[in-house]
Amino acid sequence: MAKRLIPTLNRVLVEKVLPPSKTSAGILLPEKASKLNSGKVVAVGPGARDRVGNLIPVSVKEGDTVLLPEYGGTQVNLGDKEFHLYRDEDILGTLHD
Repeated sequence: MAKRLIPTLNRVLVEKVLPPSKTSAGILLPEKASKLNSGKVVAVGPGARDRVGNLIPVSVKEGDTVLLPEYGGTQVNLGDKEFHLYRDEDILGTLHD
């Protein structure tokens, strides 16, 4: 059974990207050499409300590659996949090619 999680408020559901363990030439990379906490945004909530009641939208969208803090977030397991749930303000930035 497939499950779909839609975050509430200003939360963002992220699937962490695993860094490559070896180069295209077959050279094995040490774990610390490729330690970049990044992930792909899977789902976003509608946003939070300010004191007046105006909607403050989430700053990222589905499909964005984001830079994540080393610690934090809530681990969520859906089926056999592992996701993390972060608040919008906890995401450090977006990564572009």
